[in-house]
Amino acid sequence: MAEITLVAETGRTTGSRPSGRLRAQGKIPGVVYGHGSDPTSVSVVWRELRTALSGEAGMNALLSLVVDGETHLAIVKEVQRNPIQHTVSHVDFLLISRDEELSIDVPVVLVGEAVELAREDGIVEHLLFSLTVNAKPNAIPNEISIDISDLRLGDSVRVGDLHLPAGVTTDVDAEETVVGTSITRAGIEGEVEGEGEVEGEGGEAAEAADEASPES
Repeated sequence: MAEITLVAETGRTTGSRPSGRLRAQGKIPGVVYGHGSDPTSVSVVWRELRTALSGEAGMNALLSLVVDGETHLAIVKEVQRNPIQHTVSHVDFLLISRDEELSIDVPVVLVGEAVELAREDGIVEHLLFSLTVNAKPNAIPNEISIDISDLRLGDSVRVGDLHLPAGVTTDVDAEETVVGTSITRAGIEGEVEGEGEVEGEGGEAAEAADEASPES
């Protein structure tokens, strides 16, 4: 995974008002920490940050973070958003090394179309949207794909069924369900109606047998 260069400016004044002025200038306040270093208050240009996190790796992009002329390998550890406007209000950068294993959340994506499941009046239930994995920076996958094409009613995909890339592991319970299946309401109603028809046919046959009986 290639790194994306991002420049972080130091020397910003902390506090809500200075941070508000920064955001008005198109910059996002943040902090850089990790590897035993003291947290450093920084700011980054919002447009450049958005571009850095808009690639295939998304929030897990590896960054060549330039701070005071020095380049560091980093990732975005946390992004805070305004609860009303949902705009980015603060970003945390974590310094990392190429040889250390990270614990990071990776999106789980469904691919394919469950044709047979649809014919059975079933639907796919996507239950786990991200998986926490352990991997070195260059082994972090952009996503974990699950092919749902062969799913049938009653099938499920557990964490233990996932095929993780080389160098990637997870501590999540192997029995946790990632994808499940269930019958639609229309399918349930169809089954109930079918049972009712069978019972009705049985009742009519019994009545016909009673009429034909010598005792009647």
